Amino acid sequence: MDASPVAKLGPRFTLLWTASAISGLGDGVTMVAAPLLIASMTSSPLVVSGATFAATLPWLLFSLLSGGLVDRLDRRRVMVVVDWIRAVTIGVLGVAVALHRESVVLLYAVLFLLGTGETLFRAASMSMLPAVVQPDLLERANGRLSAARTVVHDMIAGPLGGLLFAAAAAAPFLLDAGSFVVGALLLSLLPGTYREGQAPGAPAAERASLWSEIATGVRWLLAHRLLRTLAVLIGLLNVTLTAAMSILVLLATERLGLGSVGYGALFTALAAGGLLGALVGERLVRRFTASVTLRVGLVVETLFHLTMALSTSPIAVGAILALFGVHGSLWMIVTMSLLQRLTPAAMLGRVNSAYLFLAAGGTAFGAVLGGVVATHFGLTAPYWIGFVVAAAVTAATWRVFDRRSMAAATSTAADAATATV
Repeated sequence: MDASPVAKLGPRFTLLWTASAISGLGDGVTMVAAPLLIASMTSSPLVVSGATFAATLPWLLFSLLSGGLVDRLDRRRVMVVVDWIRAVTIGVLGVAVALHRESVVLLYAVLFLLGTGETLFRAASMSMLPAVVQPDLLERANGRLSAARTVVHDMIAGPLGGLLFAAAAAAPFLLDAGSFVVGALLLSLLPGTYREGQAPGAPAAERASLWSEIATGVRWLLAHRLLRTLAVLIGLLNVTLTAAMSILVLLATERLGLGSVGYGALFTALAAGGLLGALVGERLVRRFTASVTLRVGLVVETLFHLTMALSTSPIAVGAILALFGVHGSLWMIVTMSLLQRLTPAAMLGRVNSAYLFLAAGGTAFGAVLGGVVATHFGLTAPYWIGFVVAAAVTAATWRVFDRRSMAAATSTAADAATATV
């Protein structure tokens, strides 16, 4: 890698990177503490997985609308406002827990509001990055963002969330509220305007309706074989992955015999792999090509579910989570860079959100699936279903990701990117 990546990426990226890292710490402790909180209130797999359902349902309900709004508004301002709202939201939960007034309904409501904000925040941040760094540095920028978030979100926040929850159940949520405040303040310092929606000088009356613009973004994505395949593929895999992860706290405590700290350590293993993948991702993708990266990732996805279904060893589970972390970082670098590079700037919010709608919209169903299947067929059943689905998806899409097919699809998308929005 280049010896001075920060200098090339520039000071605006450094500010964005710092805000992302601090917010990631708060998100990470909540990701660990929320399942522990609900597990302390109930042992029902369905109720536990309902927390994941509440957090992911907004992707199905609001992601397309969020993309349309992001293309009409200043993306930096959207991120700042969302962070302030999320700070208040998670702060309310923290105070309720401190006063022993927590409830399953309150936790569900808070997670739903946080997820709704995330649909706006993520669409804005993904769409803003190409305006912050040069196009040929997108892989590097995505890798640096992934590395920072991975270190603080999982490697540090994983065990920290478990320790804080064990010491004082309200502490992780109050820390998350503070991280959102700091993130909002840092993003407020980011110079520049990040509004792409309307062509300069175009009369307001000539602008299409919001829903018409959203439909344009969806059609653009669906017209391209590579991006469409990636979105649908990851959407299917995310259903089974969310089903598996929604009951991980129960698998860790009941099958692996881990406590809150051990459960947090599993996320540290995931983060260690994610960090490795983020740090070497740019080099690996350039060395072995995006085609090989995606194909190997599908194999790892399949092995992950198989190992989780068979193993009762915390070490084996930790190892496969670490490998999955490497895969997750590499997959993110490849897919996000493709989306950002090939999509017209004025459509980035809508196309990114359409992609996330297909990729993440099904996660809400996955959360319910995990709880229902685990309740009726045992804790390992969701992992067996995930193994079968991952193996089938790998076989069905293997040829789409050969070098020739990807080159052709990329060329088609690049041509379309120059078309009139």
